[in-house]
Amino acid sequence: MQFLKNIFNITSKTVFIKQVENVLGFKTHKSNLYITALSHRSIKDTPDQNNERLEYLGDAILSSIVADYLFKRYPYKGEGFLTEMRSKMVNRNQLNDIALKMGLKKITLYNKIDNSLRNSQIFGNTLEAVVGAVYLDKGYKKTQDWVLKQILIPHMFVDDLENIDINLKNKLIGWANKNNKELAFEVAEEKIISGRRLFIINTVIDGEVLSQGSGYNKKDASHTAAQLAIEKLGL
Repeated sequence: MQFLKNIFNITSKTVFIKQVENVLGFKTHKSNLYITALSHRSIKDTPDQNNERLEYLGDAILSSIVADYLFKRYPYKGEGFLTEMRSKMVNRNQLNDIALKMGLKKITLYNKIDNSLRNSQIFGNTLEAVVGAVYLDKGYKKTQDWVLKQILIPHMFVDDLENIDINLKNKLIGWANKNNKELAFEVAEEKIISGRRLFIINTVIDGEVLSQGSGYNKKDASHTAAQLAIEKLGL
């Protein structure tokens, strides 16, 4: 692909792929797939050059692997429990944290001048794109084995997740109702970052801003705002 030539010469590409292999823990066969998976739209904005298509694919693959794992781990649990557990395991904040722990941030290709991206959730999206690349490179079974070994077992602490209330907004709403507090989630700002709309949402209690969250959709932004509010309130 032409855009690869604009980023790498032969030597730098070889060095970069070696770094990728060190982070992922295996030897790649289709190196260009991984370069695409690690290319954020802030440096390449067309679908064939950035990682959004691979993110879409990886999201589905990762979800199916987690679903299979949970189905076998909990043979007597119902659909509601399994769905909630899967949501806890693959939610945006969780995947972003895992991506950072794995070291994906240091090999992700993005606009480092844009300070808003450094602390955003693009690395969780990149992790999904990498899963998509592994699937296209290695096939489903090897991808499943890699996800279990490198992502699920070391980073998704299933026993702990069982005890976490996934719907933080509902938890905060319940607290507000119980304590006669007026609670609102208000959009403080919307701005375009590298062609994407970023939402900033405030958690407002009795007219005062308690916390603020950001995300590329209102659901993620309000979830982060609710999580920070809960932490501040000690709930």
